Amino acid sequence: MLRRLEALLNPTARSPEPPPTEGLWPFYWQFIRQVRWIVVALFVFGGLIAMLDVTIPAFIGRVVGLVSTHRPEDLLRETWPQLVTMACVVLLARPLVFMGHVTLINQIVNPSMSNMIRWQNHWHVVRQSWTFFQNDFAGRIANRVMQTGPSLRESLVMAFDAAWYIIVYGSSALVLLASVDWRLTPPILLWFCGYAGILFYFVPRLRERSRAVSEMRSNLTGRVVDSYTNILTVKLFSRARDEDAFVREAINQHTGAFRDQTRMITGYVVMLSLMNAALIVSTASLAIWQWNSGRISVGSVAMVLPLSWQITNMAGWVARSVTSIFENIGTVQDGMRSIAVERQMPDPPEARELCVTRGEIRFEGLHFDYGRVPYPGRGGVLHGIDLRIAPGERVGLVGPSGAGKSTLVNLLLHFYDPARGRILIDGQDIATVTQESLRTQIAMVTQDTSLLHRSISDNIRYGRPQATQGMIEEAARRAEAHEFILNLEDWHGRRGYDAHVGERGVKLSGGQRQRVALARVILKDAPILVLDEATSALDSEVEAAIQSQLDGLMDGRTVIAIAHRLSTIARLDRLVVLNHGRIAESGTHSQLLAQNGTYAQLWHRQSGGFTPELFDVAAK
Repeated sequence: MLRRLEALLNPTARSPEPPPTEGLWPFYWQFIRQVRWIVVALFVFGGLIAMLDVTIPAFIGRVVGLVSTHRPEDLLRETWPQLVTMACVVLLARPLVFMGHVTLINQIVNPSMSNMIRWQNHWHVVRQSWTFFQNDFAGRIANRVMQTGPSLRESLVMAFDAAWYIIVYGSSALVLLASVDWRLTPPILLWFCGYAGILFYFVPRLRERSRAVSEMRSNLTGRVVDSYTNILTVKLFSRARDEDAFVREAINQHTGAFRDQTRMITGYVVMLSLMNAALIVSTASLAIWQWNSGRISVGSVAMVLPLSWQITNMAGWVARSVTSIFENIGTVQDGMRSIAVERQMPDPPEARELCVTRGEIRFEGLHFDYGRVPYPGRGGVLHGIDLRIAPGERVGLVGPSGAGKSTLVNLLLHFYDPARGRILIDGQDIATVTQESLRTQIAMVTQDTSLLHRSISDNIRYGRPQATQGMIEEAARRAEAHEFILNLEDWHGRRGYDAHVGERGVKLSGGQRQRVALARVILKDAPILVLDEATSALDSEVEAAIQSQLDGLMDGRTVIAIAHRLSTIARLDRLVVLNHGRIAESGTHSQLLAQNGTYAQLWHRQSGGFTPELFDVAAK
């Protein structure tokens, strides 16, 4: 039965939509409207539980009244219908409603609704632009995605329960007390007025402090994850103490925000405790006075006292719930800073799939400067780039660091929008096609090769998800990776292609990572190939071994290759020299050497041809 209930909500079944960005309630409604029947059921169960709980003091008073007004031998004969009814409520109705409420929360709401929110938030965030992730801690983004789901769920469930208890207990208490004697109602009326005043004062302040605590917690998580992700750098430079200071600052900020929140909670709880004590004493005193005056019965006194006690217990529970509710709302508000964000660089509504038949690439009047405002004395990263790469042509990009080589490739992949100009592939402006279809047609090996913390097979198959194991192994052989892969074994005893490579591929050497990345590109078999220092991590022997495979991979494809080691790209069809964001030279290796310009100087430096003049310039 429980499995059938659990199957009513599949967290990943719905097609996600980007969350709204205009406020907290629309963000909540984005998810509530998808599970309306669950929310309605929670609301109904919460109301039933509150109403059944409030019957207990009434039953106690009724039983005491019956006992005090009947002789023992007449009690059961004359009152059994009332006693059986009360017993059925306590033994059957109340447990059944509680069971329904607990089952709804534990089997559907807690596991499924939380993960539905996580899934949809992740779906949106992972489609954000590359810049979005560059501008924040990965750990902080992940923490917000993971925590927002449970916090939204908890705040919703607790808010329903708290609202019902306040409404049902307040109205029921007034009705029950007024039915006994209206003189018993002033304490409870004054208590509710005071309670409303406390909530009015403390709730907004708790919300702001809770948001600040959640923000500081996300920042702390981001810093800790940043240290762990770069642990090799931390150890190589012996900077553990500096990382301590980096994390200590975040812990101190979190502690300060947490203390601000708990000070407010302490004041809230102390004031509520004083009000609760006054309610119990005043109500009990009035009840005893009324009984002593003969206006109410013993049964009424027996009802009033536990009712007052139960209201104070309810108030304490609601106080704790309100604290938790606003802690969770603060977490949701913090999460919205990464989740409820307009998608940067979305595909235009009319975007179509890119179709590559020839592989011609054109850069026309390209200007780009990472969105910075230009000012006199500083030019852009790229300005005025006009370049045509013919179908099947192999072009090398050459130039000093910062010349704009990688930026040009990133624009081709549409990681950024150019400030001016456009890029065409087979006559199609890449700004008008879907980004996924664009990147499907381009295979790239980067200098900083990162692998997923998965098996070797999974990493290579990333280039073609439907590839068979035989295709994966053939790609690995062509990348000269098959032999070392067979000898791998991870910490769980998985061997060969099943071995996991660790986070970012840390279990492999740089050369091994690069060969796995090459295998992935070989398997992808895209018509456009981008090589950004593709063999920089390989030793000369391995590079020579796979060079023929690279030549075969480049055949029939349009190739853009970036390399600081000029010997690796000297054989390409054409070399384009970038300098200060402009095309300085263009031609074959021999043509550029004959021009004796920027390329020739770079070549002579790398080939050992330092002249005294160049050496003096370098020394300066």
